[in-house]
Amino acid sequence: MLKRDDVADESHVDAQSPAHLDRELNELSLPDLQSELKCTLEGMTQEDAGRRSIEFGFNEIPEKGQRPLLKFLSYFWGPIPWMIEVAALLSALVQHWEDFAIILVLLVGNAVVGFWEEFQAGNAIAALKSRLALNARVRRDGKWTSIPARELVPGDVVRMRLGDIVPADAKLLDSAKRRGRGNESQAEGLVTSSATKADDVQSETGDSVEVDQSALTGESLPVTRKAGETVFSGSIIKQGEIDALIFGTGGNTYFGKTAKLVETAQTTSHFQKAVLKIGDFLIVVAVALVSLILLVALFRGDPITETLQFALVLTVAAIPVAMPTVLSVTMAVGARVLARGQAIVSRLASIEELAGMDVLCSDKTGTLTQNKLALGEPFIMNGITKDELLLAAALASRAENKDPIDEAVLAGCDGVRTSDYEVVHFQPFDPVHKRTEATVHDSRGGEFKTSKGAPQVIMDLVDSTQNVADEETSSASKDSLPHPLHDRVQTAIDDFAKRGFRSLGVAQWDAHNGWRFLGVLPLSDPPREDSASTIATAHQMGCAVKMVTGDQLAIAREVATQLDMGFNLVDAQAFQDTSYQDASQVDALIERADGFAQVYPEHKFHIVDVLQKHGHIVGMTGDGVNDAPALKKADCGIAVSGATDAARAAADIVLLSPGLSVVIDAIKESRKIFQRMTSYAIYRIAETIRVLLFMTLSILVFNFYPVTAVMIVLLALLNDGAILSIAYDRVQYANMPERWDMRLVLGVASVLGLAGVAASFGLFYLAEQVYQLDRDTIQSLMYLKLSVAGHLTIFATRTRGPFWSIRPARILFLAVLGTQVIATLLAVYGILMAPIGWKLAGLIWCYALAWFLVNDRLKVIAYRIFDPSNDVLTQQKKEDSDE
Repeated sequence: MLKRDDVADESHVDAQSPAHLDRELNELSLPDLQSELKCTLEGMTQEDAGRRSIEFGFNEIPEKGQRPLLKFLSYFWGPIPWMIEVAALLSALVQHWEDFAIILVLLVGNAVVGFWEEFQAGNAIAALKSRLALNARVRRDGKWTSIPARELVPGDVVRMRLGDIVPADAKLLDSAKRRGRGNESQAEGLVTSSATKADDVQSETGDSVEVDQSALTGESLPVTRKAGETVFSGSIIKQGEIDALIFGTGGNTYFGKTAKLVETAQTTSHFQKAVLKIGDFLIVVAVALVSLILLVALFRGDPITETLQFALVLTVAAIPVAMPTVLSVTMAVGARVLARGQAIVSRLASIEELAGMDVLCSDKTGTLTQNKLALGEPFIMNGITKDELLLAAALASRAENKDPIDEAVLAGCDGVRTSDYEVVHFQPFDPVHKRTEATVHDSRGGEFKTSKGAPQVIMDLVDSTQNVADEETSSASKDSLPHPLHDRVQTAIDDFAKRGFRSLGVAQWDAHNGWRFLGVLPLSDPPREDSASTIATAHQMGCAVKMVTGDQLAIAREVATQLDMGFNLVDAQAFQDTSYQDASQVDALIERADGFAQVYPEHKFHIVDVLQKHGHIVGMTGDGVNDAPALKKADCGIAVSGATDAARAAADIVLLSPGLSVVIDAIKESRKIFQRMTSYAIYRIAETIRVLLFMTLSILVFNFYPVTAVMIVLLALLNDGAILSIAYDRVQYANMPERWDMRLVLGVASVLGLAGVAASFGLFYLAEQVYQLDRDTIQSLMYLKLSVAGHLTIFATRTRGPFWSIRPARILFLAVLGTQVIATLLAVYGILMAPIGWKLAGLIWCYALAWFLVNDRLKVIAYRIFDPSNDVLTQQKKEDSDE
């Protein structure tokens, strides 16, 4: 089993190793391959396999994961942690151990929460990985045994049957190489009698298997692979049984080569960029104002130790210490909600990317379509009824073969009565004859034959100028030559091909008429039932969906037409068209396209890259190895249900239920999460401006410290602690993609911050000039005001319209209420400050509530100024039942 990861590590492979990637072993003949691998077709001994396992490593792509300790330490690196660490260091230097302890707790707490949430997400993916581990049947020490696929080594001989996933790159062996071991599978008791019978029939027709390579190439139809040909890791055996010689494992497989593309894909999320911008802004503001305070204090001759201590604590209060924690917790809580909706998040930042996604590049096979063949409306020869055609096709099919074409025919013939007929002999499909044939007895004692297969082969059964009674000829033209059968059938086949269908000819024989051509059955991979509505919903939410498939252009256009995805589909081979004079033409072609056909892995990677360079936030869904590089490159890579290990490893989100509808639900949830993060960011910036600017002006203008260092620490602990509950807030998702608009965020936050400064100075004036309170009492009043008004601000920032437009979550309301009750009790009873009593505390609450109503109105006006294209009031008119 290939291990899910995005990196191929070849460090364990010697440059002289026979299976080194530089050697194209799949092109060697079997004798040359045996010589190169130094092995026989009798399989390996356990001892030899052990030595090769040491030489080549396990049959998996080694994970290049970061060590847990280094991952944890990374949370202490960056502009925000640096400032906190400097503050903690300086607190220790001035021996203010209380502040040092508090700062250290905040710093370590942020790192622990962030590390733990990402660790939990990683465990979820690891759990998926363990559930997907595969075994392989391998010949060791002259006996067939079952071992974990990861233990396979080059030179092993394996046996693959119907439904098996090819465990490594291998060369198929012919029956002569297997002779004498044909009955071992029955001895093992690993197959049922019906399956054994089917495989016995298959072995008579030649050494070949039907292989589903859709996970590797995007092809929706199985392909035939004969003895001497190569099958690649990740393919699925759809029909037959065969032995194979392993020549490529782990990083030396087709999968491993593709994984190298994934290794080069590195992106920085918009969330990370936004946090850095917000942090940089607040740090610059804090450093500038605190430096000004220090200079003034030094000029006035204030005690340097006390001034430095106060400046350090003020810096910590101003810097968004808890911002990374709050945003990480918000995304982690959202990730758990997505998990309940069958979407596992492996990278938390991808939630924010999903909220802003405006282009979704969707794989076709198994994502938009069912990855299951189905019959279309057939072409029927004149004089033949549809029931006659379907009956003949059904009789020429056999369910126990598990052949995808037979299954599709039988499903399409559901309702056709076959109980009056008995198939006395059945010849299954094989690559040589390219058709099936059934000898049938009917209930009246008659006998006839039916056959289905490649149209050209079926036509060869019939005279090329067949004059049949079903030709539409008038009595006046009875003596005229009939229309050539080949022309009529070929026209029908060409018409089906233009619409993306694969054709299947059907004929019937009886003693009186010989072989007669009945008609042509079209086969296609139909869209999923929910695909059309899902795509329409995505468009309504401002997200364009572009199909990306390895299938032919005609097939892609047919599916796009059925799903109403647009008609501008591009053959990816056009990317290398020399008629384009410069790259900008190709880029424009990619941006305008509704989809792409005949796409290779490097094409998918290029498509995502171009769209990103043109300012799009790009999502990519996929399920195969060929999707992995683009999944890793995309802003939000989404591995759909049933995806391969490669796709799961490269993706940011792994879907556990089929279809794209889960993606739409995830987009809605991610936009809610984005709303919560935006609410907190605006709140935190506004509070920083409010506290810092008020403190700075108070010191500069009035030579008065409005709050003490202990009060600042209390503000940081109570407010930032309770605000974590915003991760559970009730919000409404936006109808358009969400992006970090720093002009809007900083603009609205600045308006609220400046309003808070005005409110604080208003209270300071009333306390000093009107009530003529002493400075210690004023400090207690200012502390309570900053605490209550600060937390009320979150109820304004959580909506774009009036605060009452969306009811807050109970946990948020109770958390804020609880912290403010504590703050009120501290001020009333004078704990760590001068007591103010219940009367003054009541007045502070009334004052803060009055200013909250003013601030809420200012917020609505600010949104109209900084985002005039968006009617903030209209957005809030959804019912709570939408949540």
